[in-house]
Amino acid sequence: MIKSFFSKKRDQEAPPPAVPAGQRVYAIGDIHGRQDLLLKLLSMIDEDDAKRGPADTHLVFLGDLVDRGPDSKGVIDTALSLAKASDKVRFLTGNHEEVMVGAYSGDPSMVRFFCRIGGRETILSYGVPLARYRNMEIDELAELLPDLFPAEHMEFLSTFEDQIVFGDYVFVHAGIRPKVPLAEQSRKDMRWIREDFISYERRHEKFVIHGHTISEDIDSQRNRIGIDTGAYLTDRLTAIGLEGTERWYVQTLPLS
Repeated sequence: MIKSFFSKKRDQEAPPPAVPAGQRVYAIGDIHGRQDLLLKLLSMIDEDDAKRGPADTHLVFLGDLVDRGPDSKGVIDTALSLAKASDKVRFLTGNHEEVMVGAYSGDPSMVRFFCRIGGRETILSYGVPLARYRNMEIDELAELLPDLFPAEHMEFLSTFEDQIVFGDYVFVHAGIRPKVPLAEQSRKDMRWIREDFISYERRHEKFVIHGHTISEDIDSQRNRIGIDTGAYLTDRLTAIGLEGTERWYVQTLPLS
């Protein structure tokens, strides 16, 4: 009981997390094929960044660029262009990128799973007519995907990271396993974890910024912030901005 009391007190008294002095970080939540919203949000981030004055600005994509929305190909094209233009743009692997890369290998079971979780829309975005898609068997799709998805796109997705650290913040796609050091976190957890992470209320090794779990609006807790606001359904794509101990948000729709 005494140990629990003092642990909670330490949690309450800990200083607010911060990014290193001189740095400014924007992190973008799950895009899911909404190229239209991505372009709008990038423009809003550029405007916000300019208004705040000079800084060493970095951009982090929290993963799940693909599936569900109508233009995953366009999103990857945009992301790839940003990566080529600056080494201050970084990308996390979401569970949907993991499955897309697996489907590209031609494994029929992975292709079936890919289509079930939103890969249909991704395939259509690469120019496959809907009527043709509907008439294809899984084995046919498995044979098609290695030729359909550009090798440059798949190589790019394969370079994505599983965790990114700036100061007191760690950025991951899904979350982390509570009580496990960051250096020992599993790839599976960082890409797929949900309830065990979401329900944990104590402080982690670092403050966590994540996507993956959709919330109606920004899910701000004392140990984490989730910014997957379901863009493919809600038209609300969210980014968080961080500088020093300050936090703010940029969204394609106003906060409710």
